[in-house]
Amino acid sequence: MSAEHRRRPLPGEPVGKKLAERVLRVDHAGEYGAKRIYEGQLAVLGDSPSGAAIREMAAAEAEHLAWFEKELVARHVRPTALHPFWHVAGYALGAATAMLGPKAAMACTVAVEEAIDEHYQIQEAALGESEPELKDAIERFHADELQHRDTALAHDAQSAPDYRALKGAIKQGVRTAIWLAERI
Repeated sequence: MSAEHRRRPLPGEPVGKKLAERVLRVDHAGEYGAKRIYEGQLAVLGDSPSGAAIREMAAAEAEHLAWFEKELVARHVRPTALHPFWHVAGYALGAATAMLGPKAAMACTVAVEEAIDEHYQIQEAALGESEPELKDAIERFHADELQHRDTALAHDAQSAPDYRALKGAIKQGVRTAIWLAERI
């Protein structure tokens, strides 16, 4: 969905401070989940040729996570109540895809980043000009996430066994995680 198609919130959607809180909560959860995915992948593939690319992407996610953690504290926003679940689920997803091989690990990154691309586009449109610092951070992080997707594609993600099915399942899982983290 392009940013132009979603300028006004739907009835019942948060606006203003409540929107910013939701954005911070869900994006913090996403960055924490990404950190855990990469930790799981590195536990399996850390010494492989793919390990360097995974470490580089993980470092960017750590920077994003640190920014969101600082903002949660500064704005007195609680993290998602599902944080313990993301701790386990993120690591398990990373380790499981890495056990399928480096191409499957990269397919996981493509799936996650495609879902995040959609998510960030919606957030950027919803925030408009109401939260310039938050929107600026999301735009910067969005560019990094697209770079991660491109890195994964360059590492032959599309050659993973059952790429389309694997990518589709992970992408749907990420969309569900986003929906839950926005609300819980």
